[in-house]
Amino acid sequence: MTTATRTQDLLSSEFLTQLERLALVTRKAFRGRTRGDRKSPHKGMSVEFADYRPYGAGDDLRYVDWNIYGRLDRLYLKLFVDEEDLYLHLLLDGSGSMRFGEPSKLRYAAQLAAALGFVGLASLERVGVAVVRDRMAEGWSPARGRGHFLSLLEFASRLRADGPTSLSEGLSAYALRSRESGVAVLISDLLDPGGYERGLKALLEHRFDVHVIHVLAPEEMNPTLAGDLRLTDAETGEIRDLTMDAEALRGYRQRLKDFLERAETFCRTNEIVYHRVTTDTPVEEMVLRQLKGILLA
Repeated sequence: MTTATRTQDLLSSEFLTQLERLALVTRKAFRGRTRGDRKSPHKGMSVEFADYRPYGAGDDLRYVDWNIYGRLDRLYLKLFVDEEDLYLHLLLDGSGSMRFGEPSKLRYAAQLAAALGFVGLASLERVGVAVVRDRMAEGWSPARGRGHFLSLLEFASRLRADGPTSLSEGLSAYALRSRESGVAVLISDLLDPGGYERGLKALLEHRFDVHVIHVLAPEEMNPTLAGDLRLTDAETGEIRDLTMDAEALRGYRQRLKDFLERAETFCRTNEIVYHRVTTDTPVEEMVLRQLKGILLA
């Protein structure tokens, strides 16, 4: 499969055109080395040219490159390096349970990460990706500028779900080793017997603006299994026999309800922005409707 095919497979060109009009937003101000094209409470000035981006309604006409307009009859803004940037940390759960569903939860997470990463890179923010399993297993090194987008897509398209989960250990280690805080977006099914709370609190303690995108498969929300079953745990390999009758289904639905309420309540109580989505929701709808106005503007 070629790079172009993988790119189109993850995100369509039409979707990318829509994403170009968006920028990341944050509830906190972060001091950094450089600045992307983003409103900030801090003012700075620099003459170091960085990149162009298409003009959008409300942009400052002082930064339009009129030479390009004369040649192409299209408006583009000149972007300059300034005093501050926003660091987008994309944290993906790559454990075995994320293999479930069609598309798999990890596939959906990779599409979300690619979309958010494109917005950050196109806005000249710094973007990095880390994959969490029983530890921080792999990552995509932080970068700025849309020229790195194909590399991000290549990384996202190669991700595979495998192994056990230790969200708290992985997230805590990430918070400790990160040199810069910023917006941290965890994309996970939160299915970790050891919990995720301690890891999310570690990110908060290190001044990250934390979002959780809770990804679930439709079959997890409304299971259609029935009769005598032999189930295998995707992470531990444990095998369990059970009979899925009406009583078992009622018990499952109650445990699922408790699990979802616990996750949402924990996030709300700790000022973490919580988003829930199932993988049958188009990625475009999730990004352009559910995240717009909260994480994107």
